[in-house]
Amino acid sequence: FIKEKLCAAGAVAVAPAVLAAAGFTSAGIVAGSVASAMMSTAAVANGGGVAATGMVAALQSAGAAGLSGGATAVVGAVGGAVGYMASAAVCVLDCC
Repeated sequence: FIKEKLCAAGAVAVAPAVLAAAGFTSAGIVAGSVASAMMSTAAVANGGGVAATGMVAALQSAGAAGLSGGATAVVGAVGGAVGYMASAAVCVLDCC
């Protein structure tokens, strides 16, 4: 149970750095980044604009202002689930 909590906390802690590394920053989307490629793809798919309710907009919002309470909960839950699956896999390999 401790591994799951650590993974959840770790996921929440590193999310801002991952967003920035992908190009979602407080100054906007970085040219030539993964974020700019996602934005370009979304714009083409939507006839020239990026949907305000789409993934690119949500990620840019999180990159600019930080994670909301709901987003923090989702990231933490995913991190906890990954920690649980990883500990279960190790347990199986170690024949717990």
